[in-house]
Amino acid sequence: MPDTLPPPRSRARAPDQTRRAILDAALAEFADKGLSGARVDEIAARTATTKRMIYYYFGSKEGLYAAVLEEMYGGIRDAEQALDLDSLAPVAALTRLVEVTFDYHAAHPEFVRLVAVENIHQARHLQVSAGIADRNDAVIRTLRTLLDRGERAGAFRPRVDALDLHMLISGFCFYRVSNRHTLQAIFGRDLQAPAHVAAHRRMIVEAVLAWLRP
Repeated sequence: MPDTLPPPRSRARAPDQTRRAILDAALAEFADKGLSGARVDEIAARTATTKRMIYYYFGSKEGLYAAVLEEMYGGIRDAEQALDLDSLAPVAALTRLVEVTFDYHAAHPEFVRLVAVENIHQARHLQVSAGIADRNDAVIRTLRTLLDRGERAGAFRPRVDALDLHMLISGFCFYRVSNRHTLQAIFGRDLQAPAHVAAHRRMIVEAVLAWLRP
């Protein structure tokens, strides 16, 4: 009997591959043009699919945008959760977490742009996504555990708010990416140059540890 059908495994993977292609294309479109400027026609054109298929998977342009946001926030949270911080002393663990946060922002300027876009929209898509909220709570719990361990070990000062620490770390990592073009235009400094990247990576680690020192 001739084999006229693809293997079951290939058929099962096809929807996942289509969804993955749509998300990748949508990420590029939303990061480039924002939610308002992005066009579903353009997203379809970036993939071998149709607008109808995009709406089938995601319901609407805003549904697709929310899925892209969830994917990007999930990326940084996955990077954080992959660290074996419990096996490290508090200072070493926090150093590693800060470095990974810095590296993720530096490697994913599209994530920074999407967060900026969502702030323009007053975070209305984040507010209705339980998945994003749950994932982002994880980093606060991780920081709270690290702060408690460091306080008990005498390495960190007491009563530090975990969200404040998160803002300190992320604020610098985000700003140097979100404002790199204006900073270069005004001050003539290329923040993507390897020497500046390495210096800033060390700087944020040292700043955080100095702030936490007892």
